Amino acid sequence: MTVLVVSDSHGRNDNLERAILQVRPDIIYHLGDAQGYENELRTGCGCPLFYVRGNCDWGSDAPVYQVTKLGNHRIFLTHGDRYGVKYSNAELITAAEEHNCDVAIYGHTHWPELVKADGITILNPGSISLPRQPGRIPTFATIDVDKNGELHFTINEMKP
Repeated sequence: MTVLVVSDSHGRNDNLERAILQVRPDIIYHLGDAQGYENELRTGCGCPLFYVRGNCDWGSDAPVYQVTKLGNHRIFLTHGDRYGVKYSNAELITAAEEHNCDVAIYGHTHWPELVKADGITILNPGSISLPRQPGRIPTFATIDVDKNGELHFTINEMKP
């Protein structure tokens, strides 16, 4: 099983559509800031979509976080703006621990990250549309679940 993880598409869906075609995911985690396109994503992605509200998703009724199980792991999904992620992962780690999650996935910074801290795997796919890291190449992540229920994380750059 493969999960496509994206964030911060900000209504610019060309790269998102390309990533879906490239990965052919079984599930999509969108970490917010689709800016009014979440319903289109839900109906057009062709697989289950977990969507959390970002700080630019005005009027959205999506939750600000979700907890889901993937393989042998519990995943905490959030946009990140309510957890101070631009400054530190400390609040994000605390929230994941409070929900008995060993993986925390967030967006908001437009900067990809994959680290392990305090026993929590932390993943940010970066921005699929408006990247901010050096080189400013749009990124997304994939999570592959192996036959033993273990997770394998990859941050991917959009191919031209």
